[in-house]
Amino acid sequence: MKKIGYTTGVFDLFHIGHLNILKRASLECDHLIVGVTTDELCESAKNQKPFIPFQERMDLVEAVKYVDEVVPQTSYNKIEAWNNLKFDKMFVGDDWKGTDQWNKIEDEFSQFGVEIIYFPYTTHTSSTILRKILSKS
Repeated sequence: MKKIGYTTGVFDLFHIGHLNILKRASLECDHLIVGVTTDELCESAKNQKPFIPFQERMDLVEAVKYVDEVVPQTSYNKIEAWNNLKFDKMFVGDDWKGTDQWNKIEDEFSQFGVEIIYFPYTTHTSSTILRKILSKS
């Protein structure tokens, strides 16, 4: 039976950390779906607009050979995403592991047999670091 994987992100200022999570996720499933966060959702959560417009970020992620399908992420509700996509595995950066939010999500998903897989966060390169560098120039 085909295993469906799911991960999400803003994917602003696409960098090696983004590529690494997509590559690793693709090795853990047969079909990888990637949710790209809309500008509106990003602004509401982080109080800042991405540098790269939403449609361009969707196009960039879709062009990555490890990605099978790209969908807009219009909500952070992971159960809602599962109801729409029926994935078997969800991939997340390990900077979220052990947080109250993700412990709750793990509990919720265990009812549906969804496995949460944490990947190492790329500390030397992140959109936050790149954003700081760009704002100084």
